[in-house]
Parts: sequence; structure tokens; C-alpha cells
Amino acid sequence: MPTPLYANLEQNRKALNQMFGQSTDFYAKPIRIRGVPCLVCMFDGLSNTEKLWVILLDRMSRAALPARDGASLFEWMMEETDLPLEPDPAKDFETVSAKLTGGLAVLLAEGCSQALLLSNQSMQGRSVAEPSGEGDIRGSREGFCDLLRVNVSLLRRLDRAEGLVIELFQLDTHTRTEAALCYDRDLAPPELVAEARRRLKASRLPLVLDSSYLAPDLQRGQGCFFSQVGYTERSATACAKLCEGKVVVLVNGSPFALILPYFFCEHFQSLDDYAQKAYFASFVRGVKYLAFWLAALLPGLYVCVAKFMPEVFPRQLLVRIAAAESATPWPLFLEMVLVILLLEIVREAGLRLPKPIGHSVSLVSALIIGDAAIGAGILSTPVVIVAALTSLAVFVLPSLYEPLTILRILFVLAAGLCGPLGVAALLVWMLTSICGAESFGLPHAAPFSPWQRGAVRDGLMRWPWPALADHPFTVRAVKRGGGPHR
Repeated sequence: MPTPLYANLEQNRKALNQMFGQSTDFYAKPIRIRGVPCLVCMFDGLSNTEKLWVILLDRMSRAALPARDGASLFEWMMEETDLPLEPDPAKDFETVSAKLTGGLAVLLAEGCSQALLLSNQSMQGRSVAEPSGEGDIRGSREGFCDLLRVNVSLLRRLDRAEGLVIELFQLDTHTRTEAALCYDRDLAPPELVAEARRRLKASRLPLVLDSSYLAPDLQRGQGCFFSQVGYTERSATACAKLCEGKVVVLVNGSPFALILPYFFCEHFQSLDDYAQKAYFASFVRGVKYLAFWLAALLPGLYVCVAKFMPEVFPRQLLVRIAAAESATPWPLFLEMVLVILLLEIVREAGLRLPKPIGHSVSLVSALIIGDAAIGAGILSTPVVIVAALTSLAVFVLPSLYEPLTILRILFVLAAGLCGPLGVAALLVWMLTSICGAESFGLPHAAPFSPWQRGAVRDGLMRWPWPALADHPFTVRAVKRGGGPHR
């Protein structure tokens, strides 16, 4: 049960000092307003001291205040002044703690068991900038930053519909991280919103430093190898998902918004698809599907064909592959795994190094190591070419990088150890994982499995805007068992 505030100011001061008194950034100053003993509390760096005194003391010194005690002072300030006060006062220490760590100042008065909350936040954070992880040619350049209230304002500015709802609450963690559940009450199914709210509030993580910490709780109990929670740094993308009836979750301290539910086909879509000509957007989307299959299957298929079915290769190519493999000391599948791991090491090194030298180091190391390894006969040229082509295909789908990296290693091992049967079995498992999973009660592979109207229109291809406008998509149209997809 929350501990209520005391009517005695000294008891409140002692309780707050016990909670925060050892912190050097905790500011608590006794003052008198028209003869009434009061206490002002805030955290330095989260609240602006200068702004507080300008708002509070200057206005109070000029006001004709008829206060006789703390209760009358509280009532007069809430109802008769134009101070930037929160509409709901704090009545317990838990609320006071949450508001203080949220950047608000708290005013306590003698004889009053409630606290006034003044909005004087002054939190420093990264400014709104273009997202670095989602490269789109057209569309808004604004991306989410690390401050939750700024991210909420970006959404509200793009989506001015009356039905847009922003629910703010604290997660049940040691860090008391603040999160926002965003949805359009006119478009989002009530059961989807209720389930997302329940899962968020049921999360029992020790701390949340990024929105991705919440992903396992939001998709728990699902056996899909691919993530059923989407991420985006672009406020325009989040707004588009809200207009589809989906739920967006924002977490304080994270520039990545979570999208619920997230269908598998959405990995192949981008904002640019809807800003380009329909024929070119359909072509690009087809290239992305091709890149997915290349990234997942090409190394495994190469190992499988070269080891178990070499007659599939043309004669001249087969001779070259056989000559290259005979010069290396490794089994073919082990050589392929080694090259893939080396490419991942180079990528990780370039990613973790400082940006001015990271790209140069990764490029130079890949060229030098690859050329030296081929020249020394440690690796064969066809294997390096296949692995490099696969790595390029993975970069076409950055949101699928993690599962595709593991999948291509698994396909190589299955091909090397079990041959065509192993590749076929792993392929069936992958397709079953995609088609058999559900995301918040909706099929993860929608609209392809079960097949629904609109699967070609905006799933496999992108039809012209008049056709899309006549049949706008919302998650309400996705039905289990092949309902209509409008």
C-alpha cells in the first residue's frame, strides 16, 4: 500500500530526507509563503532552480494571498492561481518520488497532507535528429530521441487525430523506468490494447535501460525464430503503424519505439515504398525477398550441391570449384563457417570502434585478410565470394540481421553434416516457425498464411495509391483462419 503524506511538515521532511537525503543532487529548502511554512523539493539537473523561483516566489510575493494555513494555501494555489501545476496533486510518498525523478518540483505545506507538483523540468538530452539506422530517401528526417516526453510530442504532432491515446505509467522495475502505451482508440482493437497493457504491467524485469528489454515479455510463450516485435526510430513510421490500428510502446531513455503486433512481411516494407512509383516499389520489394532467401540459403545450398550433388554445376564451373577446394586444408562446410565467422568478427570490430576509423578498419581488414587467406591456400575463392554475397544480402534487411546470421550458419552445418535432407528439414522448420506463430492472437505470417485478400496488393507487391486508398489496412481486418484483408 502507498504511504500517504503527513499533515505535519517536519514528518514529511524527515521521510523525504530518509529517501533521498544522502543524494547530493536532492534539493530540499524550507520557505515561507505568506507566513505558512512550506518545503520545496526537486532534483538538481532534472528541474530548473531559477525557473522555480521565478514561477513560485515572484508570483506569490505579488499575489494577494488570503491563506491562513497550509490547507487554505493549497486550495488557493490550485484553484485561484495560474501557476503551472499538475492537475492531480500527490497524496503519497510513492507519487512524490515518481514526480521528483520525472523532473517536477514538489511543494509541501504545513497542515496539508497533499503536495503541489510544479512543472519546471530542465532535463538535458540528445536533440531530435535523423535516425542513423533507418535509411530512407524520402519522408520526415525526424527521429526519436532519448527523452520520452519529446518522443510523445513527435507522435502527437504527426497524428492529430482525436482518437490518439497516450498512456504514461512506470514499469515495475528497480529503476522505475517510465513508458508510454500509444494507440488510436478508433482503430486499435480493444483486446489488443488490453493485452499489451497487461503484458507491460506484468513485466518483472530488474531494470529497463532500452525498449528491447521488454520484447521477450511482449512475445513470451511464442516459438517463432523471428521477432514478433518491431522497432523503429522514425516518428513517421510509428505514426503509420498507429494508423493501421497497432500499438506503439515508447520507453524513457530509448530512441527505439516498439510496434505491436509486427508481421513478418513488414520486414520487407519501408516508408520509401509509399513515396515511390508503384512499379519501382514493387521491384525493390521483390529484391528484398530475393535477398532474404539468398542470405538464409545460399551458403548452405552451395555446400550441399558442391559436396553431395556436384553434377548440378556446369562443367567449367565444377572444374574451377574442385581445383579451389583441393588447395584448401578444410572440409567445405567448415571452411564456409570459418569465413562467415571471420566476416562477423570484422563487422563487429567496425561497429564497436570509433566511427572515424571503424569503417576504414573493417574494409581494410576484410580486403587484406581475404586476399592473404586465398593467396596462402587457407580459403578458396568461391567460398569467399558466396560468403561475401550473403553478407551483402543480409544488409538489405537490417531488421532481420540477427536471425539470418544464425540461420545461414545452421543451413551450412545441416548441409555439411546431413546433406539435402538436412537442408530440407531445416527449411521446413523455418517456414513452420514463421507460419505457425501468432502475435497477440494474430497470425505472424499474415496476410500470406492464412492467405487473405490484399496479400499481393500490399504484401508481396505495392499497388498504386488509389487501390490502397480504396482498401485501407488495419489490424482489425486480419482474421485468424483467413478472414478478409481489406
